[in-house]
Amino acid sequence: MKKKKRDLGRRLAGVAAAAALSGAALALGMPAPGPAVKIAQALLLACAVAVLAFTTLRKSGIPARILAGLLLGAVAGLVYGPEAAVIKPVGTAFIRLIKMVIIPLIFASLLVGVASLGDLKKLGRVGGKTIAFFLVYYVFAVGLGLFLANTLKPGSNMPESVQARLKAEYGEAAGAQAARAEKQPGLGEVLVNIIPDNPAQAIGRADMLQIIFFAMFMGVVVTLLDRKKMQPVLAFFEAVNDIMIKIVEIVIRLAPYAVFALIASVVGAFGADILMSLLRYCAVTIGGLLVLAASYPAAVRLLARYPYFKFWKGIFPAQLIGFSTSSSSATLPVSMECAEENIGVSREITSFVLPLGATINMNGTALYQGVTAVFIAQVYGIPLGLGAQLTIVLTATLASIGAAGAPAMGVLMLVIVLRQVGIPLEGIALIMGVERILDMFRTSMNITGDIAAAAVVAHSEGERLKPKIKEGGVVA
Repeated sequence: MKKKKRDLGRRLAGVAAAAALSGAALALGMPAPGPAVKIAQALLLACAVAVLAFTTLRKSGIPARILAGLLLGAVAGLVYGPEAAVIKPVGTAFIRLIKMVIIPLIFASLLVGVASLGDLKKLGRVGGKTIAFFLVYYVFAVGLGLFLANTLKPGSNMPESVQARLKAEYGEAAGAQAARAEKQPGLGEVLVNIIPDNPAQAIGRADMLQIIFFAMFMGVVVTLLDRKKMQPVLAFFEAVNDIMIKIVEIVIRLAPYAVFALIASVVGAFGADILMSLLRYCAVTIGGLLVLAASYPAAVRLLARYPYFKFWKGIFPAQLIGFSTSSSSATLPVSMECAEENIGVSREITSFVLPLGATINMNGTALYQGVTAVFIAQVYGIPLGLGAQLTIVLTATLASIGAAGAPAMGVLMLVIVLRQVGIPLEGIALIMGVERILDMFRTSMNITGDIAAAAVVAHSEGERLKPKIKEGGVVA
């Protein structure tokens, strides 16, 4: 134990030394011949410090290095501002590598997962439990958001000068989102559109609901046919699933550097001034999301008898990737790995619950919509009665289900909620400046809910949750 503490102390000292080296070099460096060269030198130095820090932490595992990347990226974004976007392609390349495996992984894992459940009764039972867990949390999340917003009143007393500045700066982006929401189909059309008229086109468009429907339908049909004849089909898709998981294990080693680049570019783009202008709103929203996050392992402890902090530790890598990418779908391969290897959920449960959760479970987004709707109403002085707030609960729940697991989808769904209760849509401009930062937090919460649901459903099906011993990969 003492040796481990000494090793950790040396690593942290190495990171501190790297940060000190960065500051000293910036303070004592030779004057650059021009702004472009100065920016390039500073960013190269930031990257060198990141590499040095990650090398120092190389024996601490992927999660520790990702966390270091997140912290160093935030510092780099604050120091270099918008110029930090120069290194964003590193993060973009990582996201593309992860997205590369999403569709084959979801299709193969869901088909095999449904087929491996064995019978339609078990499929209906597992599906019913999963959807029930998500729906209960939807109502809880929106209700929590409304309670916090009504109690703490983040939209009261916002200076008119701040309102005018935010509307001037983000009014155009808000208008674009409102126009985009006008084109969204109604609920009936959404339900019909789940059935693909051309599965190949659905895969090409990455329409996740249609892909999930087709994969589940194929899995059901496989269970109805002769098991011996279907064995080569199942073996093929199991092999595809294994290949995709192995690709993720390789790609995830780039995560610390990608997280550094993504966080630096986000923080650099928005800076601290916008965040300070909306500090109360951000604090209420993030505080609500943290309460929601704390409730998930508590639910797992109560319903699945799995240790509270052990659950947190097991899902931490997926939370960090979700926070960095702001995409539940892009994080899905890592979420599946964490649930199977770190929590001990079987593949047949994870391959069904997690792809479904990445598509329909947006509890963090639902809480955000509740807080934001009340916040904008308070800014405009619009009173919201009990009927209006119940409408927000219902609309936020329905709007969040089926929202694509991609960045900025929360704002699109927010437009639907605001329109339903008569809140001015131009109020979206007030929160656009911090939207991406809040998107990062709520995506982490959505992912936490997905894995919690998988653990609870697995335990209810008689599984004994026990982490697997594994070298390397996400578990390390």
